[in-house]
Amino acid sequence: MMAGILVLNAGSSSIKFSLFAASRRPQPGDVICEGACEGIGSQLHATAKDADGHVLVNERPSGDPSHEQALSWLLGWLAHQFSGYPLVAAGHRIVHGGSRYSRPVELDADVIAELKRLVPLAPLHQPHHLEAIAALSKLHPDLMQIGCFDTAFHEKRPLVAKQFALPRRLTEEGILRYGFHGLSYEYIASILPDIAGLAAARGRVIVAHLGAGASLCAMKEGKSVATTMGFTALDGLMMSRRCGALDPGVVLYLLQEKGMNATAVSELLYQSSGLLGVSGISDDMKILLASPEPHAREAIDQFVYRACLELGSLVVALGGLDAVVFTAGIGEHAPEIRRRICEQLSWLGLDIDADANETGGPGISAMGSRISAWVIPTDEELMIARHCWDFLNYRVAGGENT
Repeated sequence: MMAGILVLNAGSSSIKFSLFAASRRPQPGDVICEGACEGIGSQLHATAKDADGHVLVNERPSGDPSHEQALSWLLGWLAHQFSGYPLVAAGHRIVHGGSRYSRPVELDADVIAELKRLVPLAPLHQPHHLEAIAALSKLHPDLMQIGCFDTAFHEKRPLVAKQFALPRRLTEEGILRYGFHGLSYEYIASILPDIAGLAAARGRVIVAHLGAGASLCAMKEGKSVATTMGFTALDGLMMSRRCGALDPGVVLYLLQEKGMNATAVSELLYQSSGLLGVSGISDDMKILLASPEPHAREAIDQFVYRACLELGSLVVALGGLDAVVFTAGIGEHAPEIRRRICEQLSWLGLDIDADANETGGPGISAMGSRISAWVIPTDEELMIARHCWDFLNYRVAGGENT
């Protein structure tokens, strides 16, 4: 009998899951099954596919549509469908680990207390991670739970890249630029040598994680040097519903002159801005690209402009540029956005191959281009599974995981 590692990514209305075998360190393509329990808070809907894309389940579990009920269904289904892979660990994607957690950790009471303290810094994500952790602890108390953090990949950036120009006492209290999407960037860094070659992967690389949440990461030697998100996942690029970088004076104006309270401002900046706010139509880039409405084009123009502006700042942080990588939903599936961003980088020596870009690469730069450009699907679930496997095997070898 083999063993299984369960990977969970819990949100407000869904829990995405993947199952990996624990017999070896997981590799690309090693997923046994993956799916989601959606409709939390309304009507649960569970779907899953095997590694070949064949549908394994598509049903609507009964009962209270909560995180606990969704996980209860999932544990029962996995035990029945994959009885040969009893779970030895569950790995959670956790958006914010603060400055304390720069590597995966076992989720004990002390860690959970610290993660609760960070809820205000990731209000869209952290509460739901914690709810899933609590529910799984209740349903499967003997199962080891391991937290894997989106902030960890950026922890070793230079101090100058992490500090705000605020009084030192606030910096010392933890008001810093943390950076996010680290699991995605870590995966790209791990696989880039196999796709782009060792020289490009070790060079000056900017990865564009463009999705509902969007950010850029500048890397040297596969390590984070600078990134566009900061204290929270609200900073940097324009996103589907988040505004990205904003003059702090706007927040003061909304509070002092418009009479908005903190809750209303938070809802505005996290839920009503970005592509949705500018277009007034949709937060979905695919819908906006197909729309003839002027406001849709305005939203797209602003998205590209902000991405190029931030990308330019990262070129300065790197001292040049050797490669650009596009990943995540928009980065992987919107050739027009890739084309427009690459065209703005032509002054740096990037020439795009139009046909390769339309077909999705992986290489999308023209022959002879000084800067290479790539499209690489991200795999945060694989990174979490690998972290769990490493954690378990390090512990078996007698190491300390802290």
